Amino acid sequence: MILHHLVVGAIATNCYVVGCGETGRAAVIDPGDEADQILMVCAKSKLTITAIVNTHGHVDHVGGNRRLKEVTKAPLLIHAADAPMLDHVSEIGRMWGMRVENSPPPDRTIVEGEKIEVGNLSLKVLETPGHSLGGVSLLCGDAVFVGDTLFAGSIGRTDLPGGSYNQLLESVRKKLFTLPDTVKVYPGHGPETTIGEERRYNPFFN
Repeated sequence: MILHHLVVGAIATNCYVVGCGETGRAAVIDPGDEADQILMVCAKSKLTITAIVNTHGHVDHVGGNRRLKEVTKAPLLIHAADAPMLDHVSEIGRMWGMRVENSPPPDRTIVEGEKIEVGNLSLKVLETPGHSLGGVSLLCGDAVFVGDTLFAGSIGRTDLPGGSYNQLLESVRKKLFTLPDTVKVYPGHGPETTIGEERRYNPFFN
């Protein structure tokens, strides 16, 4: 697996490019902003973007959707429960002092257990609501991309519309903490961690 980690936008969102070294195909996870930078990284690595995946619909994770899709024509994927947010990206961005274009609608929505094929890699969809109604995590081998569900030593906020503290804790316990300790966790903000580290030391679960 080829993995590029970019920190983009005003809220320092983690965007990940997950590429197949054998086929040169790649998925972009959470292009929150700076789409041209994402495109440049892919070009330098000779990666062709074949999927754009949003772990959830918040503006800081979807702000680059339109530009990426216009250039690459790659399908845009998100959970159905968060898809309506894409129609209001610009409006919500203004509320946060951000200038963002509305996202195109998704080409299709994703569900629990689905596998998004990226060359010879696959991203398995885990439904992990709580930060938002349609939050998902994406499992690829020994790595899981969790959006704003779980952070190093913390969890995502649950005070935004569609958020639920109890649901988020349940998502982490049932969908993420059942993974092996060695699985690397790539969150939507901040540093990477591991399942074992968070299971043992995250204060929200101990």
